[in-house]
Amino acid sequence: MFRPKLPDTPHVPNITTHIPQDHAPAPSAGRSVAPFVGGGAGAVAAVVVVGVVLTALLAAVAVSAVSVAIAAVVLRSLITGANRR
Repeated sequence: MFRPKLPDTPHVPNITTHIPQDHAPAPSAGRSVAPFVGGGAGAVAAVVVVGVVLTALLAAVAVSAVSVAIAAVVLRSLITGANRR
């Protein structure tokens, strides 16, 4: 009663194609897993490097902003002191 009625789908026959290969397949017993592990490690290393570079850039911007703010305060105090004399 509460189950939805699905429409009847026509049966589609499976069509398989044979692709001829000119070479014999390599045996899989001698294959190593190193390329797959290396790819994952390379991706992790790339993410870490990008993170470090972005963090360094953010720190450089922050240090520059603080130094500009200090220079502005010093210049303001020098200009104000010169006007009082």
